[in-house]
Amino acid sequence: MKGLRWRYMRLPSQVEAALSGEEGEEEEEEEEEEEEAAPAPASAAEDPPEPQLTAASQVLGASEIRQLSFHLPPRVSGHPWSLVFCTSRDGFSLRSLYRRMEGHSGPALLVLQDQDGQVFKWTGSNSFFVKGDLDSLMMGSGSGQFGLWLDGDLYHGGSYPCATFNNEVLARQEQFCIKELEAWVLS
Repeated sequence: MKGLRWRYMRLPSQVEAALSGEEGEEEEEEEEEEEEAAPAPASAAEDPPEPQLTAASQVLGASEIRQLSFHLPPRVSGHPWSLVFCTSRDGFSLRSLYRRMEGHSGPALLVLQDQDGQVFKWTGSNSFFVKGDLDSLMMGSGSGQFGLWLDGDLYHGGSYPCATFNNEVLARQEQFCIKELEAWVLS
């Protein structure tokens, strides 16, 4: 049996999104004209419903939320997203993150933005890939390195290629400073 391959998904930074938005305006006008001429495809009915958020995200915009909803398991499709932890509200502390997550057994989405504006996430359905203690939170492993590592203060992080996810470095540099972190419960 072949091993499953999980992947990290790096969303464009706000600067990258703004630049692509300017370039995409002409394309959108052309697409709108084409859509008016052609009927809507049948596959549109298969799109997952947009999740309802219990609070505003400091990191994710509507387009990123929509993009993420395509990669979530069907069992959480249509469920509201509850913001359980947010560094701008709850502070930079791994212990606070653990306390706020206590009692939540459903699937969770961890959203992180570094000080360079890079946003990265993990998608998939296997939850046997996280190791956490009071000093750090680590995801993925291989060759003595973690795919994603966060310190106990939720201020410093690191990202390295690892065998678990067959990923590249998620940030612009292997070491980075966290600007914002959010934990959403999807149930």
